[in-house]
Amino acid sequence: MKNMLDHRYKWLILAVIALVLLVAASSTVVALNERARAASCPEPPPPLDWGERPAANIRLRATTGHILTPDGNRIFMWGFADEGGAFQHPSPTLTVQEGDAVTVHLSNELPEPVSIVFPGQTGVLANGKPVQPQLDEQGNLISLVDAAPPGGEITYTFVAAKPGTYLYESGTQPAKQVQMGLFGALIVRPAIGANYAYNDVRTIFHPQREYLLLLHELDPAIHEAVEQGREPDMTAFWPRYWTINGRCFPDTEAPAGASWLPSQPYQATVITEPYDETTNPLPAMIRLINAGVHTHSFHTDGFYLRLIGQNGRPLTDSVCDWHPLRVQKLPARDLSRAEFTVTLGAGQTYDGLFIWTDANGLEPGTNPPPAQMASVAGATGSGSAASGYQGTLPVNVVMTNECGEYYFPWHTHSERELVNGDGEMGGMMTMLRVNPPGGCP
Repeated sequence: MKNMLDHRYKWLILAVIALVLLVAASSTVVALNERARAASCPEPPPPLDWGERPAANIRLRATTGHILTPDGNRIFMWGFADEGGAFQHPSPTLTVQEGDAVTVHLSNELPEPVSIVFPGQTGVLANGKPVQPQLDEQGNLISLVDAAPPGGEITYTFVAAKPGTYLYESGTQPAKQVQMGLFGALIVRPAIGANYAYNDVRTIFHPQREYLLLLHELDPAIHEAVEQGREPDMTAFWPRYWTINGRCFPDTEAPAGASWLPSQPYQATVITEPYDETTNPLPAMIRLINAGVHTHSFHTDGFYLRLIGQNGRPLTDSVCDWHPLRVQKLPARDLSRAEFTVTLGAGQTYDGLFIWTDANGLEPGTNPPPAQMASVAGATGSGSAASGYQGTLPVNVVMTNECGEYYFPWHTHSERELVNGDGEMGGMMTMLRVNPPGGCP
């Protein structure tokens, strides 16, 4: 019995010694890790004081206006407008730099309190104090943050700490006020450069091919009630218009600042050229935002989007990620993904890189199209299926392009959202235009 106990004690002592050695080794590895990390991934410098940061001063007013729809309707709207500018829908796109000290001054011309929330931003102050929910006398929530009363003003401040694509919108009765049009896009550009989505060289894009597609849905009955001074029944919400950048198709194809859409200045056509390793190596940048309350599945015909960011955060691991039991730094993992259809929930944003490759390489004479163009009255086309070429058109064919460019529809995957009102085709759709190499003359 004594020998058996002695044997057990020996194993216990050996186990304790092994545990001590393992702890010591682990401590050594951690120390080596910390020294290696400090050498290759130094801690960021301490944050600058507010007064030392570049200032971004924005002055907005909450006001009223109207928008037009392709079926001849005119809808009463609310919106944030530049202090000295006219009403527009959607509200102005705000662009700031990473690290900016942002000040947004809001004056309220509407008949009820209005506020602004900035999803994705931290440390937001209202008139110099941390934002607070607002309650009525019965303790019911009436605003997510401090609001400006009718005829009043309020100032919000925050540091634009992280680059990305964001939404800004009313936080007061948001179901009603965001539906009425109190929303817009906030773009925070990274420190690395304006033609990068994030502080990662893999997110570079063509500086002249950056596009924002802001999705929303409208129920004209709610807007009519507000225009008449009645409180709308939000439980009966039933959209009949679906917009991209405040427009329904085919108005989405109108140029920016079109005179016949005076309150809807933003176009939605995405324009690119075929990828070429030498002459056109950089992708287009597509920023998607869902400002509505319904989920929208947005489909990009022609090629997929490479999603690189979501809700203002890059879809990559940090280049300074560490494994706890390894001394060396681990390489960054690319968590981006290719999607032909992007599903956006309410309030979500996505950043995507887009290229179009002329995979068929069709060319008259050397690589002709495999089929003849049908001679159908009212058909559209360039007269050639080859990019950049304009062949002889069949009789009664209408030519709608300029120099042999391609068109692909980009649209919601819900048929219900592809109409204007109760009739004609339209809604949440725009076009991808692929110009021939070098563009159109």
